[in-house]
Amino acid sequence: MKTERDETLALVDEAVATGARVRVACAELGLHARTVQRWRRQTEGDLRRGPKTKPRNALSSGQRARVIATVNTPEFRDLSPKQIVPTLADRGEYVASESTIYRVLRAVGQDAHRGRARPRTAARPEEVLATGPCRLWTWDITYLPSPIRGRFFYLYLFVDVWSRRIVRAEVHESECNELAGKALSAAFEEHDVRPSVLTLHADNGSPMKGATMLATMRALGVVPSFSRPSVSDDNPFSEALFRTLKYTPAFPRRPFVSLDAARAWVERFVHWYNHVHLHSAIGFVTPHARHTGVDIGQLLRRRAVYERARALHPERWSGPTRQWDAPAEVALNPRDLSTRARASTSLRCGARSTTSSAPPMPPHAAAASVRRLCDDVAA
Repeated sequence: MKTERDETLALVDEAVATGARVRVACAELGLHARTVQRWRRQTEGDLRRGPKTKPRNALSSGQRARVIATVNTPEFRDLSPKQIVPTLADRGEYVASESTIYRVLRAVGQDAHRGRARPRTAARPEEVLATGPCRLWTWDITYLPSPIRGRFFYLYLFVDVWSRRIVRAEVHESECNELAGKALSAAFEEHDVRPSVLTLHADNGSPMKGATMLATMRALGVVPSFSRPSVSDDNPFSEALFRTLKYTPAFPRRPFVSLDAARAWVERFVHWYNHVHLHSAIGFVTPHARHTGVDIGQLLRRRAVYERARALHPERWSGPTRQWDAPAEVALNPRDLSTRARASTSLRCGARSTTSSAPPMPPHAAAASVRRLCDDVAA
C-alpha cells in the first residue's frame, strides 16, 4: 500500500524526469530537498523518536491535575484559556500560561470549543486549475487617492489568472455590488465567455457577496469562489497586481485631481500592463500575447536565437540553452500534491528538443555540466 510519502517521492521523480530541478520540485510541494534525501535513505519509515529526557520545566502530575480541575470548574468551563488566565491573575493566582493550558487540554482530549457560541469556521477555497484563457478570473477593489482627505476613488479590477491579462478595469466614486455586477457583465460580453466555463474568485467583501453581484454571476453561468475571511493569500493574483500598479514608477505621487484623471491614468496603465509589460511568471511575454496565443511563436523564436548563438560559440555553454518556456497550467490555491506538481511542471511549448544543431561540447564543458547537475541533486 502506497503511503503519502511514497506518492510525494513519485511526484518529485516525475518532475525531475521532465526537466525540473530537485530543489524547485520540492519547494513546490512545500518540502526541503534534504527532507526528500532523508526519506530516500530511510527504509524503516520515520526514525525520529523525540527527546530522550523529560524537560526540567515540565509540569508535574499534580500541577497538570490542578490545571484540568481549574478549567473545568463551573466558573471557567465555558471560558477559553485566554479569559481564564487574566481572571486568575486579578485574584493573585497563577496556574499556567495560555499555551500550557491549551497543551494540557489537548493531551486529555478537552481542546474543543468552549462556550455556547458556535465556533468560527472558515473553509479553505476549492482549488482551481486554469488550462487556458477565460476559465479562471480573480477580481478585487482597491483605493485610489482623491484630492479630499478621507475620500477615495475605487478601482474595480478583473484579471485572467492563466494569462495575467487585465480583462476589465473601472474607476468609480463608490464601492457597491451593483457597479461590480455591471463590470462583470461588460467583461463577460467583451471577451465572449461561454456560460458554465468561467470561475470567478474574490474575497469576502460586501461588493463581492452582494445580492446583485451574485445574481449577475448566476445569470451569466459564472462559478463563484471566495477567499477565507481576512486571508489575503487566498487571492494572490489580484493582490500582486495591485502591488504592481501602486509601485510602478508612473503611479502619481500626489492624489488624482478628479475622477476623469484617475480613469485616464488607469486606462494607460492597463494598456502598458497588457501590451508592453513582460511578465516574469508567464515566460517574459506580455499578458495579451499569452491570452491570444502569440506567445508560443515568441518563445520558440527565442529558443532558435539561443540555439544559433550556441552553435557559433559552444564554449560559452556548459549545458543546454535557456528553455524559454512558460507554465501551461496555473493553479489557484492548490492543496492536492498532484495539482501542485501538475501546475509546476507543465510547459507551454513543451520540452526542449533532445537533438541540437550545435556541435558537441568539449570534454571539460561536459564534465562541468555533470558536476553542476550532481551539485543540484545533492542540494
